[in-house]
Amino acid sequence: MAFSFMQTIFFIYVLLLFTCTASLISHDQECLALFEFKQTFLHQSYAYNYDVHRFHTFESWRMITSNTSDNPLSGSDCCLWDGVVCSSKGHVIELDLSGSSLTGVINSSSTLFKLVHLQMLNLSMNNFSESQIPSEIACLKQLRSLNLSNSGLYGQIPNELSHLRQLTSLDLSRNPLKLQSHGLEYLSQNMTRLEILKLSGVDLSSSVSRFLANFSSLRYVQLIDCQLQDEFTSAIFHLPKLKILIVGNNSYLTGSLPEFFNTTLLEILHLSSTGFTGTIPESISNLKNLKVLNLYGCYFSGRIPGSLSNLTQLTFLVLSSNSFTGLVPSLASLLKLTVLDLGFNHLEIRRTFDWINKLTNLNTLYLNYMNIQGEMLPYFANLTKLSVLSIGWNFISGPIPSSFMNLTQLIFVNLRGNQLHGQVSSLFKNFKSLEGLNVGFNNFSGTVSIDSFLGLNNLEHLYLDYNSLSFETTTNYTNGTLPKLKTLELASCNVKEFPAFLRYQKNMIGLVLFDNEIEGLVPNWIWNNSRETIQFISLAHNFITGFQHHPNFLQLDHLEAFDMSYNYIQGKLPVLPQTTVIYQISNNNLSGEIPLWLCELKSLQFLDLSSNNMTGTIPSCLTNLNNSLMVLDLKRNNFHGPMKNICMHGSLLKELELSENKFIGRVPKSLANCTNLEFLNLAENFFEDIFPIWLGTLPKLQVLNLKSNKFYGVIQGLSTTSSQFLTLRIIDISNNNFSGQLPHTLFQTCNAMKYVFDGKASTIGYSFMFVESTTYSVSYSIMLTNKGVNREYLINLNIFTAIDLSCNNFEGQIPQSLQDLHGLESLNLSNNYFTGHISPFLGNLKNLESLDLSQNELSGQIPQQLLQLGFLEFFNVSFNHLDGRIPQGKQFNTFENNSYMGNPRLCGKPLSDECKASKVSSVVPPTSNDEYESLKPIDRTDWTVISIGLGSGLVIGIVIGNFVYAMYD
Repeated sequence: MAFSFMQTIFFIYVLLLFTCTASLISHDQECLALFEFKQTFLHQSYAYNYDVHRFHTFESWRMITSNTSDNPLSGSDCCLWDGVVCSSKGHVIELDLSGSSLTGVINSSSTLFKLVHLQMLNLSMNNFSESQIPSEIACLKQLRSLNLSNSGLYGQIPNELSHLRQLTSLDLSRNPLKLQSHGLEYLSQNMTRLEILKLSGVDLSSSVSRFLANFSSLRYVQLIDCQLQDEFTSAIFHLPKLKILIVGNNSYLTGSLPEFFNTTLLEILHLSSTGFTGTIPESISNLKNLKVLNLYGCYFSGRIPGSLSNLTQLTFLVLSSNSFTGLVPSLASLLKLTVLDLGFNHLEIRRTFDWINKLTNLNTLYLNYMNIQGEMLPYFANLTKLSVLSIGWNFISGPIPSSFMNLTQLIFVNLRGNQLHGQVSSLFKNFKSLEGLNVGFNNFSGTVSIDSFLGLNNLEHLYLDYNSLSFETTTNYTNGTLPKLKTLELASCNVKEFPAFLRYQKNMIGLVLFDNEIEGLVPNWIWNNSRETIQFISLAHNFITGFQHHPNFLQLDHLEAFDMSYNYIQGKLPVLPQTTVIYQISNNNLSGEIPLWLCELKSLQFLDLSSNNMTGTIPSCLTNLNNSLMVLDLKRNNFHGPMKNICMHGSLLKELELSENKFIGRVPKSLANCTNLEFLNLAENFFEDIFPIWLGTLPKLQVLNLKSNKFYGVIQGLSTTSSQFLTLRIIDISNNNFSGQLPHTLFQTCNAMKYVFDGKASTIGYSFMFVESTTYSVSYSIMLTNKGVNREYLINLNIFTAIDLSCNNFEGQIPQSLQDLHGLESLNLSNNYFTGHISPFLGNLKNLESLDLSQNELSGQIPQQLLQLGFLEFFNVSFNHLDGRIPQGKQFNTFENNSYMGNPRLCGKPLSDECKASKVSSVVPPTSNDEYESLKPIDRTDWTVISIGLGSGLVIGIVIGNFVYAMYD
């Protein structure tokens, strides 16, 4: 057996030796190999051309036919060919075919691998889309530089690549390649001379080994979006020659910034969208050569150090979307800055903005969500090179000053979400280069029309929504004078009819006329010229009754988002194209059954048909959307019958909303396949089943509403060892027929209720991204009867944590496991048969805002520990058997008589019956059953605190996204 193994090794050695023994290849043979390599490709395809001069790359690649049998092609010196460099001995040592529009396959038999003297090979920016990197690459042992970037190569990176010991530069970036078998350390273990390492976009799925810290020659490391993991070793920051370190877009890569030495040569440091934490050390001032610092979207905190102002070579500073706090230090000394982004932190800028005015080289400035107050715009007067200004969602006030008109180079202006006022009509006519203008959510007033923007020939994105404006739909213009808009946002602009100028728009991608006063049919001419380009439409909250000419079929070939909610549309669902991602048509007068053509929309992620008059059953073909559908909202219709299978294995469904219909039968166990489900609402139907304890295995379930059905029986099956309902935040099973004692361990595994909200954004709710940086933000909504007020809450940023078990037949004592739910805000156990005392442990639930224990069989005193509930606004213990003194002080001074009625042994304020010592200590005979029952309402009142009616409204927030920062390649 050992002999056989040695034979195999010898065979492989001989095979490699034979494959790579072209070291004796002659100059003519190298030229022939090059020519044959070229013959295997199509080239000069305009579709893949990156450089005009490359059109002529192969015009010089010619061979002359010879009559000699040993070399039929000869007589041409390939050293004179474009892209080829030869050594003094005539060997081909460099081959640069980058951007040559090559299309074809590189395989193991390619004559390229005969060029064993190659020291530099550059095949980047071509299209080898059916090729993997052949293991024969190891034959090119003299390679110093290998660049295969952006060339369409795919599959596993061969281990043989690690044999190229002479490499100083390796670039495989922007290819769908993987390196999962051994990891980054294995690939680079022999490349100890590496100076440049670029693997961006390659799936490394490994850690950045400390091994790289031994590569003392490294100057340039670029590992963007490589699925890097674990902690980044800080020793790499101290490599003696390192100038460029780019490891952004690796969300599982953790680490922190080290103390920096004054010998560090770093010029570019890019850690954006990683898991880096900690603070920026004061020693960052030692990076005297630093030009680019990008910490966007990490987890840094603390103050921005004043020493940052010593980095006078900085041109690019991005610290946005972190948790930095405090005042921003003066950065007036950073005179070379062209890009500055500090937004989306907890920072503040003083009312004096002089230092910003000194950064006269700024091209891009982002100060969104900075708590900026006062009149700031005058301080930008000197920034005449600005092309991008985004200062949205602050408290900037006042009119737009005349000095702002100096910024004539502006291309994109975002003033959204401030307190600016004045007229808009002719303010921006100076900005001839303007492409995007967003002044939504301010206090601008007056009348505005498309005439206000005539002459802005580059204007593509216009947002005027939610001001006090009235948009005038005039007709005095010609097609040649109009801006060529791509997105138009006129929500709440008092628009009474469809603007006629839309008929001339040929590039329209997004149209939002949300919340206006438009009546009647949607005219066909709106998208006559943009039928091929329109991608999202929102005409919600109007008085629209249907569509002209084609009432049930919209011929919009590339439509992705369609929102017609809150109108008066009748009849059947409008037919949409296969490209549809969001279909929102709730709160209309639609009728009929769910059409089968919906099941063919294979890109559909969001379907909301709620609050209509639709009927029928759920079609089984909806499982065809298993790999796309995230939201299904059918509430408030007349759907009936058993609930059919909706989820198959691998389902992406996050929200299922079927409340207020006529569904019957049991909850199908196929819901266990919905492993991404966060929100389940089956309330107000006719389901008849025991408690579906198996729903507790859904790992992401946060909201469960089974209210007002026919569920029955004892809740069983919970154990302390099971991992059930770990992420549950809201449960409402009120108004059913559940009975028996609740297990003491019922809420023991509800970990998400054990922690007080920490201010971080909730995972409930999500966004859909479209082209042109358009975002549709979707959040769940909950109808709460909370603190005496019935209203709908959106919970995309905050989570309401609640338990409602009211109006059932539960008995026994209140479960002790409630005492650990410190994040609980609302608890309703009313209208049951709970007995025993009110446990003092409820005083530990210091986040409680509402507590309802009314209409039970509770006895004893109200514990004094409840005085610790400092947020309690609603309290009801009426119709029990309580006695003794009502706690006095704090929140209890705000509750009225009806919180305690039906408990004749209670005394003290707010009751008129004062507590006398003799009375408190005396034994009061029990009230007769007849007398006690006469104090109760004839029918049990539903004191439900939470009534979940999941609206999952589509909140259209069309905001031009941040420009993608060009990174150094």
